[in-house]
Parts: sequence; C-alpha cells; structure tokens
Amino acid sequence: MFLPLLAAVGALLVAINAQTWWQVVVLGLGVVASLVAFERWAARDISRVALPCLVVAAAVWALGALVMDGNSAYYGLSLVGSLAIPQLRRHRGWAAVGLTVYVAAIGAARLLVTQQDVVGVVIAYVIIPTGVTATLIGLMFPNQRFYGIVAELEEAREREAELAVARERIRFASDLHDIQGHTLHVVKLKIALAQKLVHTDAERVEQELREVHALVSDTITQTKQLASAQRRLNLSAELENAKNLFEAAGIRVRVDREADVDAHAGELLGQVLRETTTNILRHAQARQVRITLSESGITIVNDGAQDTPLPELRGLATLRERVADNGGELTVEQKDGRFLTAAAFPHGRSEAWKGDR
Repeated sequence: MFLPLLAAVGALLVAINAQTWWQVVVLGLGVVASLVAFERWAARDISRVALPCLVVAAAVWALGALVMDGNSAYYGLSLVGSLAIPQLRRHRGWAAVGLTVYVAAIGAARLLVTQQDVVGVVIAYVIIPTGVTATLIGLMFPNQRFYGIVAELEEAREREAELAVARERIRFASDLHDIQGHTLHVVKLKIALAQKLVHTDAERVEQELREVHALVSDTITQTKQLASAQRRLNLSAELENAKNLFEAAGIRVRVDREADVDAHAGELLGQVLRETTTNILRHAQARQVRITLSESGITIVNDGAQDTPLPELRGLATLRERVADNGGELTVEQKDGRFLTAAAFPHGRSEAWKGDR
C-alpha cells in the first residue's frame, strides 16, 4: 500500500531537483534503493539488501549535496537507514548515531563547495536532512517492536490452527478406536472360548463363530462409514465443535440461525460443516467465519482466502456428490479474499431424501 506512495514522492523530488539527465539517473538510484529496501523490509528479508542499498543511498546523498544542488538527495538514505538499522541485532544505537552524523557531515561539507548563504545551506543541507533522518529512525524503533509482536501473534495463531487440526485428527482416531477396539476385544474373547469348546460343544463353537463373523462385518461397515464421513453426525455437536476449533485458532465466529434445521438434512450438513472447518484451518488465513443455518441448508463464509486458483478440496468434492445424490446442492466459491461453502436441500426434495432412508 505504501510502496506506490513512496515511489511517487521520490519521482516528484527527482523531477524538482534534477537539471540534467545524469542527475536524474543519480537521484533515481537513491529512490530505487529506498524502494528495494522497503519491499524487502515488508517481506521481512531486508538484511540481504541493506548494505548495498545503504551504500548507494549514501553515495547519492554525497553527490547530491556536494556536486549537484540537490538538497532532497537524502530521501533514499533516510528511508533505507530507518528500515535497516532497527533490524540490526547489535549496536543499533551506534548505527543510528553514525548515520545521522554522516548525513549532517555531508550537509555541512556543502559549505566548502558553495558560496550560497550559510544560514540557508545549514537549514537546507544540515538541519532538515539530519532531523528527518533522526526522526524516521527514532519512529521505526517502536514500530519494529510492534511488527515483532504482530509477527509473534501470527505465528501463535498458525500454531493454534495446527493444534486445532491435530485435535480433529485425534478425535477421528478416537472414533476409530471406539469402533474397532471394542470389537477386537470381544472377538478375542469369543475365539478363546471357541478354542476351549471345539472338542466338547461344536454347536456352541459354531454359534460363537457366527457372532464373530457378524461383529467383524458390522465393524467393517462402520469403519467405511467413518472413513467416508458417512457416520451419523449431530449438527448441533458439530457446530459447537467448529466454534471451539475456530476460537482456539483465534478466529471470530458468528452463527445465525434463521430456522431450525431439518433433522433429515442435519447429518449431511454436519459433514459439510466438519469438512469446511478443517479446510479453513488448513488452507485459509481466516480472521472471521460466519455460519448461517436455515431449515434445510448451511452457509459458511470465511475471509483470508488466498488470491490463488481454487485449491483441490477432495473432501468437499466427495461431499458434493453425496449431497447431489440426496437431492441437494453443494456450492463452493472463492472471490475477493472470501471463501463460501453452502449446502442446501430445497423444499420438496428433503422428503424424497427422507423416503430413501
């Protein structure tokens, strides 16, 4: 946002001070150095370009003050210095003093090469450039701390989001354990009993084996349902879980209930909500999420969507087919930094879906 403004100010100063083409080139180098430093500073990578940008900007100020009549040639040096010095790990105070003294010394040296009014030279080449440079550097020190806190908060938010996803995975693992753990334990006991009775009660052994077969078959079915998110879900429980996950990740949640959700559509809507919650935590840099519930539909809108083509979301693609098979429609849209996921079962279709069950 600030880069075009800095470029415009720099271009204006070049136009005002430059009298020949080579002066345009020299002053333009100072502006370019400041823009490069600002772009790298915004990307938190200014250390790679700080030294060359400082050298170029310092040379431009020296040429502007001593060779050209360019009292605004310090523009690039003041910006580069204010961006680079607060990033130093050590001796930042000495570096700030050194840069300020350099600006003042070059400005004072102007008195040796000009016959202009001493007071005017001191004001235009010493006091103003030195004051501006010192002020910008001084302002950037607290700003640097502020941006550091913001960066720490962003990292904490990302860790919270990762933790929320991990909790969701743990919940899935717990469901899988509930399904298979109990069954395997019962199967183990029944097989042990069958081994004891194999020579004394063949009919009882046959009964135990039939029960083992039924248990294993039922477990396979439940595992498939869990893996494809077809296990019966409670929409209210999924809504509460989604709110907890978002709040743990530092995301504001707003829930609007326009009507009570149709019980027969609730299971699929719960699956849509669960999958969308996971996608937001994994793929977006969301700050707020709005969930709207109607009688036969749900809409989830989040900000923080990346300005890239719509990612491949296999879970939602699978759910789209399932929702369509049951007479509904799943919509996924990404626009202007927002991501929308909406599932709806129009009136008249939900009854047909109810009959299919």
